[in-house]
Amino acid sequence: MATTAPERSALTMKAIVCRHYGSPDVLRLEDVEIPTIADDEVLIRVRAASANPIDKAIRGRPYVIRAFTGLRKPKNIFVGRDLSGVVESIGRNVTRFRAGDEVFGVARGAFAQYATAREINLVRKPPNVTFEEAAAVPIAAITALQGLRDKAALQAGQDILINGAGGGVGTFAVQIAKSLGARVTAVCSTANMDLVRALGAADVIDYTRDDFTRTPRRHDVFFDCVGNRSLTACCRALQPKGIYVAVGTKTLRHLLWVRLSSPLVSQKVVFVMAKLRNTDLVHLADLLESHKIVPVIGRRFSLAEAPEALRYVETGHARGKAVVTI
Repeated sequence: MATTAPERSALTMKAIVCRHYGSPDVLRLEDVEIPTIADDEVLIRVRAASANPIDKAIRGRPYVIRAFTGLRKPKNIFVGRDLSGVVESIGRNVTRFRAGDEVFGVARGAFAQYATAREINLVRKPPNVTFEEAAAVPIAAITALQGLRDKAALQAGQDILINGAGGGVGTFAVQIAKSLGARVTAVCSTANMDLVRALGAADVIDYTRDDFTRTPRRHDVFFDCVGNRSLTACCRALQPKGIYVAVGTKTLRHLLWVRLSSPLVSQKVVFVMAKLRNTDLVHLADLLESHKIVPVIGRRFSLAEAPEALRYVETGHARGKAVVTI
């Protein structure tokens, strides 16, 4: 492996690790060994990473997830998925990248100075996009893209209501829906109204003042990034043959309740479980380069402050994405 920095020569790095399940308080910044790469993997010198709701897996709840993450303690101690950075070294079967390439995508342990990722989970970073902007994209933007294009089959001229438009997925959803030719009604807090208008929303509803489930306009798609209202209430804002897309839920109980109550409404109910596809990452890179999507970075954190970034996301009121700069 190349030795391009003092910490590299010692084969150690700084990383946020999770050795026990719990709140972000259990996370520690430690000196650990730089991970080794498999034949189809890339070692990345991380420049920026971003926090996602999926990172709440550090809590080990609901307990069913421990069947995959480890029963008593996490099997993988590293935290974070989304990142951008510079390729440090490549596995013997990697053909798309070489050392020095600037990339972004999804890795294991993004909250660290170095991280590994499969070649297929990375794409080149557009030169006109910063590392912080690129790191804000992968999981949130893929969720928005697949939810709108694949689940909702959103078409030009349709009306869409986006609940939680000021958050990580929501800010991308507003822009992607606009790029698909839809008319966007955005639901957000008072503080984010100007933001979502600037992103392309034609109408904005302040949920602290108005009930967005009782709007006079009936929408073709209800894209729900929050999951804070009942399904029957949300479907009041839909056309009789509209589509309700469940993106975010606060609890497993709410998700189950949506599934159980779906036969009670005439509208189609679908759930977004984003799948990481290289073709979608490439498409998002093109949208970034052409400025059809612009990441919204609500707050920036240092590597040592990564636990605070996760706490910020867990509030459910984060503006855009929380980015950790390495």
